[in-house]
Formats: sequence, structure tokens, C-alpha cells
Amino acid sequence: MAIDREYVSEFTQFMRGYLEQNPEVKKSQLENRATWWDRELDRELYRRFDESRVKQKPYVYQPD
Repeated sequence: MAIDREYVSEFTQFMRGYLEQNPEVKKSQLENRATWWDRELDRELYRRFDESRVKQKPYVYQPD
């Protein structure tokens, strides 16, 4: 039995067709990605978050 290496799922076929028919969606995806993901991180803020954490004991449910 030969393995079909050209298999494309129905969902992938649907999405490719949808994006081909609606090119504005791709532009919108890129703009929204820039809004939520492509940002500079405030490393000082994250460092302060890490420093302010209260250390947890390994066995939290076991009394001292």
C-alpha cells in the first residue's frame, strides 16, 4: 500500500480556499498579530514580578 504524501486535510483545503477568496483576512491577521504579539517586553517589570513571588514549600498540604 502506497502512502499518499500529497494528503491535505479538509480543514486545510477550506482555509486555503477561504483565504484565497478573502485576501483582506490575511492583512487583518498580520495587523492583529502586531497588536497582541509583536511587542517589546518590559523586562524590568517581569524581573520585579519574579522577585516579589512568595516561595512555596515543596509539600504545601503537609503541615510543618
